[in-house]
Amino acid sequence: MHGHAVRARARYPAISDHGLIGDLQTAALVTSDGTIDWFCCPRFDSPSVFASLLDHDRGGHFRIAPDTGQYVSRQLYQPDTAILITRFMTDSGVGELLDFMPVAGRDTRHHRLIRVVRVVRGELGFVMDLQPRFDYGRRDHDVHLAPEGAVFTDGTLSLTLHLAEGCGPAERAGTGVRLAMRLRAGETSGVVLESADIAPRRVPLHEFLDAYRQTTGFWRDWTGRSSYRGRWREAVSRSAMALKLMTYAPTGAMVAAPTTGLPEQVGGERNWDYRYTWVRDASFSIHALLGLGYVEEAAAFAGWLRDRVAEHAGDSSGPLKIMYRVDGSSDLDEETLDHFEGYRGSRPVRVGNGAADQLQLDVYGELMHAVHLADTSGFQTMHAGWDALMRMLGWLCDNWDQPEEGIWETRGGRKDFTYGRLMSWVAFDRAIRLAQHSGRPTDHGRLLTERDRVYRQIMENGWNPERQAFVQHYGSDVLDASLLLMPTVGFISPQDTMWLTTLRAMDRDLVSDSLVYRYDPAASPDGLRGDEGTFTLCTFWYAEALARSGRLDEARLTFEKMLTYASPLGLYAEEIGLTGEQLGNFPQAFSHLALINAAVILDHNLDHGTPWTHPSSAPGNR
Repeated sequence: MHGHAVRARARYPAISDHGLIGDLQTAALVTSDGTIDWFCCPRFDSPSVFASLLDHDRGGHFRIAPDTGQYVSRQLYQPDTAILITRFMTDSGVGELLDFMPVAGRDTRHHRLIRVVRVVRGELGFVMDLQPRFDYGRRDHDVHLAPEGAVFTDGTLSLTLHLAEGCGPAERAGTGVRLAMRLRAGETSGVVLESADIAPRRVPLHEFLDAYRQTTGFWRDWTGRSSYRGRWREAVSRSAMALKLMTYAPTGAMVAAPTTGLPEQVGGERNWDYRYTWVRDASFSIHALLGLGYVEEAAAFAGWLRDRVAEHAGDSSGPLKIMYRVDGSSDLDEETLDHFEGYRGSRPVRVGNGAADQLQLDVYGELMHAVHLADTSGFQTMHAGWDALMRMLGWLCDNWDQPEEGIWETRGGRKDFTYGRLMSWVAFDRAIRLAQHSGRPTDHGRLLTERDRVYRQIMENGWNPERQAFVQHYGSDVLDASLLLMPTVGFISPQDTMWLTTLRAMDRDLVSDSLVYRYDPAASPDGLRGDEGTFTLCTFWYAEALARSGRLDEARLTFEKMLTYASPLGLYAEEIGLTGEQLGNFPQAFSHLALINAAVILDHNLDHGTPWTHPSSAPGNR
């Protein structure tokens, strides 16, 4: 390993070495040494205030840790909550840092990071080092000290630090502040960082306790609504809470991840901004949320989707956008933060997402799949919404048979991706079923004709006789893990010989000790340099596909193995590297959605010994 790489590794924690806290409008990552190294304010997709995760020196951080370098730390969540506990064990005592964000109201600019310090054994000194860097470290800020705390402002955003009663004053440290605390067993202190331009004040300890109780109550009430009673309750519950933490409550939209720029290969260029909402995620999100009994959240996301379709209906001359900001806007221009060195030297660091303007035909199928699921679960589409859907499908009838960029958002040119055709088939199929079920008007003959045209084309062009498998795009022999969904969406029977030979081909080419690659970029160039890890989403899809195809013991082992790759707190990034490390943005909604869906299906098959036939995954079975 070169010297620069060694230094970069020492300056940056492992991606998995983080816990997630949030207030349903934004979120923060906390390392096991008590550092908040990622926090955007006031929303998920706002510029960062703390980003030392992407640049150790320029990004900014908020650390509370023992004043000695000799300690062992461990992290856990308060059971059934999103309250993070970091425990420090030293020669002189044991201390704890509790990090949480009270759930925000409708005012999207007002947020609180609460950090409570307590000693449970012995005596221990702590140091707080607060170094904000506004607008990804691009804007200077003013610091105003007071006995009760400090105010930081860059002219557009203000942060106020409030100190607990009995806590000594903070001292200026560069463009930030430092604070020393020394506590004995049974003593508690803390700080509050609030996104508001107000005067600092001393916070009574009972206010910390009240906020803790209210936040605990919110999360325990929410987790208590889950209907899941299967074998993997802890993993499923933690995944559900991760998804909730990535949901923007004012609109119901869920971000793909709360971070940007974390690499799919350390030192590589596959570093994307995932702080947005993909239409694609909707089908999997609504499926997972309804599968756990979270009807309100599923309905909110379905409503967000319908609003996007209604907006698009006014301009039906072009394709549907594939992603949006959490408020429904679509200004996602991509830029690079050239002043940031990137996580362990992984550049460029991107904000915004250039893939927003790609043509990805699969989103139509995923959207209609979600609408069908919502409708059959009681959330019926209104008249205006139905008309908008039919106009959208009219565009798809005219345009499904063309090259596109595909589900993996490749930047190597458009191709006739089999998955895009598959999901076009889903779009037509679900529309036909919805119309038949509800008696809504539609051009049934045209939808049926296009659906059958797509089916025949996939069978003729998506099938490679030499490989005895369905392939990534027409005319190729490359396999693609997205096609694991072929039986899930009801396109082909999981017992069909064509599917079983496809699955065996994937066993050979894409699976490594149960972990699954999306595809082989060497065999199918995607316009980017370097490699990537196995894709966590695809591994859970693989477990589900095995179960559907009758390989239940293998499915369970694959799922159980995948649980061993989780972070210490049960969280997953986008990918798993060669040595088991988490890679890519963290935590990743897609990974946790797929975990939930796979767990529900495996539980059903293990309990009943028969294939899963829920209408959300095989809509023909009503």
